Amino acid sequence: MTDTAVIALERFEPDAGRIAAGLGADVVLYTPDAFRAAFARYRRIVALMSAGIAVRQVAPLLAGKWQDPAVVVVGPDLRYAVPILGGHHGANDLARELEVFGITPVITTATEALGRESVEGIARAEGCEVVNRDSTRRVNAALLDADLPLYTITGPGLVIAGPCVSLLVRKGEYAVGVGCRKGVAAAEVAAAIREGLAAAGIAEDEVLVYATTAKKRYEAGLCEAVRELGGNLVFIDDAAINAEQEIGPSRASLIGLAGVAEPCALAASKRRELILAKQIYGSVTVAVAR
Repeated sequence: MTDTAVIALERFEPDAGRIAAGLGADVVLYTPDAFRAAFARYRRIVALMSAGIAVRQVAPLLAGKWQDPAVVVVGPDLRYAVPILGGHHGANDLARELEVFGITPVITTATEALGRESVEGIARAEGCEVVNRDSTRRVNAALLDADLPLYTITGPGLVIAGPCVSLLVRKGEYAVGVGCRKGVAAAEVAAAIREGLAAAGIAEDEVLVYATTAKKRYEAGLCEAVRELGGNLVFIDDAAINAEQEIGPSRASLIGLAGVAEPCALAASKRRELILAKQIYGSVTVAVAR
């Protein structure tokens, strides 16, 4: 199934078909509900129509730049391709793909417009995802002024990243939140995680990150278990955990937290969708989000 759609007014259907054929995309004829349906199904959208129509249709659907699909507007004269949504998240690349049709991409994101790299672009080039997404605004702003160092850690290690440092990890779809009692053995943590993944129907290589509370950063069994699983463990601060809504009751309230497994999974996830509610396996709790 394709992840790209070309939404066009009926009178532009022939041009839409030609563009869709080149992109391997679906043609969706414009209706008042076309964008709403496309937002739920596609990750990339070419809107063959005036920018005004596209903007008015897209505006009520916006959830956030990490969740919204990339949207590129192409005028009826097929002269320009203008990313209006998700420039760093696929729209700039999509606009450039349209050059083969003689359509000129109009890139307005500051980093690309000035010939600089963005955090999101570097992540794609390295086959990674950005974990602490709020960092990208500051890091991209800094990239406008200078080349920033890119550090790579390939083996077991510890990384302390401040708010102006973007953390990139190898790609995966799911975030696994893990809570545990103090002093738990690594074997028990690993077994609980595997049981949780099996319950959710997820393979270990589909995991983007494992996440837990910063209060567990010295929990040896937890750290060792994630290393055994070959995963990336990130620690979520109290404010980010307690900012999560829509989570079940938890004994973590005794340590001032709304929870551990569920809010950590959600905070580290890409789509902020909880697909496995907190499960308790002995001394370990596991939740999965995407």
